Amino acid sequence: MKKLFTLSLLVFATAYTQAQQKTLMGFTPASSAKQLQTEQQFDQSLNATRIGETLKDLSMYPHHIGSPGGKVVAEKILAKLKSYGFDAHLQPYKVLFPTPKTRVLEMTGPTKYTAVLKEAALTEDLTSSQAGQLPTYNAWSADGDVTGQLVFVNYGLPDDYETLAAMGIDVKGKIVIAKYGKSWRGIKPKVAYEHGAIGCIIYSDPKDDGYYAGDVYPKGAYKNETGVQRGSVMDMVIYPGDPLTPGIGATENAKRLDRKDATTILKIPVLPISYQDAKPLLAALEGPVAPDDWRGALPITYHIGPGATTVHLKLEFNWDMVTAYDVIGTIKGSTYPDEWVLRGNHHDGWVNGADDPLSGQSSLLDEAKALGDMLKTGWKPKRTIVYCAWDGEEPGLLGSTEYVEDHDKELQQKAVVYINSDDISRGFYHAGGSHALEKFIGEVSEGITDPETNVTVAERKKAHEVVNAATSKAKKEILDRKTDPISALGSGSDFSSFLQHLGVPTLDIGYGGEGGGGDYHSIYDSFADYQRFKDPGFVYGVALSKTIGHTVLRMANADVLPFDFRSLSTTLNGYGKEVIELANTMREATAMQNQLVKSNAFNLAADPTKHIATPVAKGEVPAIDFSALTASLDALKASANKLAVVMNTASATTVDHKALNETIYRAEQQLLSPEGLPRRPWYKHSIYAPGFYTGYGVKTMPGIREAIEQRNWPEAQQQIVAVSATINALAAYLDKAAM
Repeated sequence: MKKLFTLSLLVFATAYTQAQQKTLMGFTPASSAKQLQTEQQFDQSLNATRIGETLKDLSMYPHHIGSPGGKVVAEKILAKLKSYGFDAHLQPYKVLFPTPKTRVLEMTGPTKYTAVLKEAALTEDLTSSQAGQLPTYNAWSADGDVTGQLVFVNYGLPDDYETLAAMGIDVKGKIVIAKYGKSWRGIKPKVAYEHGAIGCIIYSDPKDDGYYAGDVYPKGAYKNETGVQRGSVMDMVIYPGDPLTPGIGATENAKRLDRKDATTILKIPVLPISYQDAKPLLAALEGPVAPDDWRGALPITYHIGPGATTVHLKLEFNWDMVTAYDVIGTIKGSTYPDEWVLRGNHHDGWVNGADDPLSGQSSLLDEAKALGDMLKTGWKPKRTIVYCAWDGEEPGLLGSTEYVEDHDKELQQKAVVYINSDDISRGFYHAGGSHALEKFIGEVSEGITDPETNVTVAERKKAHEVVNAATSKAKKEILDRKTDPISALGSGSDFSSFLQHLGVPTLDIGYGGEGGGGDYHSIYDSFADYQRFKDPGFVYGVALSKTIGHTVLRMANADVLPFDFRSLSTTLNGYGKEVIELANTMREATAMQNQLVKSNAFNLAADPTKHIATPVAKGEVPAIDFSALTASLDALKASANKLAVVMNTASATTVDHKALNETIYRAEQQLLSPEGLPRRPWYKHSIYAPGFYTGYGVKTMPGIREAIEQRNWPEAQQQIVAVSATINALAAYLDKAAM
């Protein structure tokens, strides 16, 4: 015992000495040592058992926005924050939220089938039979009563419709059935409507999420035959949040649109179904056999249709105004109270929502508890810390968007950073966000130990990427890099409004990859499922609390805010090369394709029995002038390098850097375009946005990239000018800060 005690003291002393010697980004050597001691104190307060208890308590009942359970969860979170020492309150907003009144799906020919439209209650999962569950549906579908021929459209993406058109198949006046996957669900009915479809059905094929992937629930983590993915199909790529109050907070007396004028509500009825209900519909289809990469894992031959298979789809909704309850808790900063470090996770679920979102919310609350424990010792952060639990994320980022729109000017003045999380599970660390924070969050991840492997989460992530790299060259590039790259952010969680509307620097952090996905947005997203398959022991809940807790604490206490605009410059330069390469590749491919079409090569090679689409001639890709973009990127590189020297010098001194810090955290706003993106002006950020046809998936330099993809050459040139102007504005802004 004595030897063990001596060894423990030696290990602690070594770690403490290393902590004293390590200098953190934005800190002096002396303040670094103090900061690392603070983080050790913070870590000691975290508790996996407590995270599990919080998760079990909050996921006890269904708690979608507007439900009794939703308000109870908000009030429980409020009570916890207050008990930890936060100055906390509920922030209500009045928002539109549709719930289903009528749901009918039946095959009317060539045989009869009435869809069950209900998930099976399981004795192994007691909450799966509770009252108050939202039925299986897609929020923001249109009301509708339609009957038509059925057509299988693969994943329902624009490329799939090009394949159908080349086969001579038209969906106009028909009902389409699409697989979940490959894009955000809201894109599928949007594209179907653009092609003239009168209704859309979405199902999860077992090849993507079901018995093909592994054992199904309750035996395993994957989707069983009755499981259904609920979800929003709001056209969030136009704007997120309450459809009736675009651009303004949905307060009680806010001016509202008429529902018929809300452009984010779909125009055709949309319904999600299980693969149990999808099988008879797909089995009845005739017409061409689907291409190889369209076929799923149901025991049928996949045909496309149309033909004798007709379906009747009838949907009606209650279009109710409900109250969204955001929970806002604040610890006032001791030195810079008007500089805010914001941390958020949503609390509403489609049903019980243990994984999505309460896994992240429970970790957030344990962070808050640890901060509260330090408050009791007399500790205070230099900057104000604001903890937020958002309501209404699931239907369309309602709570966070309304808060951002309601407090836009104040947030642009005071918000240093917004740090987001959502659902988490065991697996690999990941981060996305503002690339000026790439080096900083990489440093944080290098100090967090992975609970499964006992290496740092940064090392485990890197090893995973090396193992999965496709080529030796790619493996070497991963091994050689000094900074772990973070991903660009599209949409799908509460970071969107902060980053893409206001230009607030943003991070989205999580863990996952090993928990399966069958419970997603279903009645099986339960505590029973989570503790078995997602995070047994809740150890990744602690890992998330440590990762984000350290991020919050360093941002709150840094002498000089740990931004590095050289990382941003390098990333933007890469995006610039990508859009130039995109145009060049399209030009070469178009010229080659048109030459083959002209020579009749495709028609001579075609096999009509295979129903394979043959390419057609396209308009030539003109020369595009990217000189303004490349010049602006060169200017940004120079200014970022100059400011880095100034910031490194400042970090070594103990003088007050308030003016410099305010300049640093407001720099992201220079990348906002006053006009916003074409056809969706709510999105102001010129670098990051959800893709018009990808939804959650990001498009970087979206104005330029999407104009090229859509072959809109005048708009591409206009967007090059617009994006270059924002990059030049940032370069000039950083130049001024470096003087």
